[in-house]
Amino acid sequence: MPNREEVAYFGAGPASLPTTVLEESAANLLNFEDYGRGISEISHRSATATNIINSAKANLVKLLDIPEDYEVLFMQGGGSGQFSAVVYNLVSVWVERRRRKVEEEIKANGSDQTDEQVKEQVLQTLKKEVAEDLKMDYLVTGSWSLKASQEAASLIAPGNVNVAVDARGSDKMFKTIPAEETWKLTPTKREGGKGSAFVYYCDNETVDGVEFPSFPKVLEPQSENEEDERIVVADMSSNFLSRQVDVKKFGVIFAGAQKNVGMAGITIIILRKSLLPPSTAKPPTDILRALNLPRTPVTYDYATIAKNNSLYNTLPIFPVRIAELVMRDLLTEFGDKKISGQQEVADKKATLLYEELDKWPQAYTVVPDKSARSRMNICFRVGGADAEKEKAWLAEAEKKGLLALKGHRSVGGIRASNYNAVSLDATEKLVKYLKEYAQSQQ
Repeated sequence: MPNREEVAYFGAGPASLPTTVLEESAANLLNFEDYGRGISEISHRSATATNIINSAKANLVKLLDIPEDYEVLFMQGGGSGQFSAVVYNLVSVWVERRRRKVEEEIKANGSDQTDEQVKEQVLQTLKKEVAEDLKMDYLVTGSWSLKASQEAASLIAPGNVNVAVDARGSDKMFKTIPAEETWKLTPTKREGGKGSAFVYYCDNETVDGVEFPSFPKVLEPQSENEEDERIVVADMSSNFLSRQVDVKKFGVIFAGAQKNVGMAGITIIILRKSLLPPSTAKPPTDILRALNLPRTPVTYDYATIAKNNSLYNTLPIFPVRIAELVMRDLLTEFGDKKISGQQEVADKKATLLYEELDKWPQAYTVVPDKSARSRMNICFRVGGADAEKEKAWLAEAEKKGLLALKGHRSVGGIRASNYNAVSLDATEKLVKYLKEYAQSQQ
């Protein structure tokens, strides 16, 4: 039976974790800080659990230089749960901002209406605006952003979802990110429109191997005016903590922990505080019902989770502890470089793999276009996508201790997930096999 050092694991998630983190956390399971009980047995309401949560948050703030006007949450439900949570919370923000504006305009006109009459007028105006103006913009560049857009359509209505980008080609595959000038975003007030509730994209598409090379220029902040603000939401589940991020450009960032920062069980959310009370109150439940819009389930409610330091319900502390240790070790390893240090490593590993694949066009075909190749999920085909050749390639890779390289079931092929815990040595072993196989096919 091989040990951990004898195999290289390229699974897409759950992914590898640093051995040192596993060793320390394994000991924590038996007896945490000489308490006589393991970390999974202690109360999530205890001071110990609170210290772990606060330490994990502090580590993340340091790594990404998160500004003070942002909140860090730990939630459950995975990235897929956030497909729903984003819609629930940000549609509510959109409604409340519209409700507040309409109410202020009515009162500013000096109306002598009663409170109930004002409320009814507000409601009728909101009904019209929901029908005509409520839009959620989605950049669909892969399987996960497609699923997210479909969830939004299911929760609200298809007519409220604006697919500003659909990157599927004639073969229905996601291989590139269309040029920004082709995107059909809902115009802001400055652009002659009324804006959207949010703009959603998946920064790195795990299934398809497509990654945004940088923050889209067209989504750069226009002004501090709410009517010109595009609230940008990014699913960073599979490239989180692999490169520097300018957090200020986002309203919401979320990431399932099980790729680069920990194990399945928690989702990390970085959220602009202006989207929370008291800056933006939650709209009254009766208003949402009258508008036929869903009320946010309490365990997905950002305001409730933030108010309770992520402890409204029972948060699994062990996955938070693992994330805390992973981030602690990144800070220790890279020092003042922080995440830019990890980015250098990630870029180097991806470059090694793509350069080797491109050397042997008769043996390998990289699926995504060069302009949108993921550094985290390297997707390619073997032997012109010949099923038998790919099966043989995978079998030989496994013999060499190169594990979990099979592509996602929906697209097939080969996928090397090159997450942070995949060492440079492991990447070099895969590069060596790529070369040996290609030479054998000449």
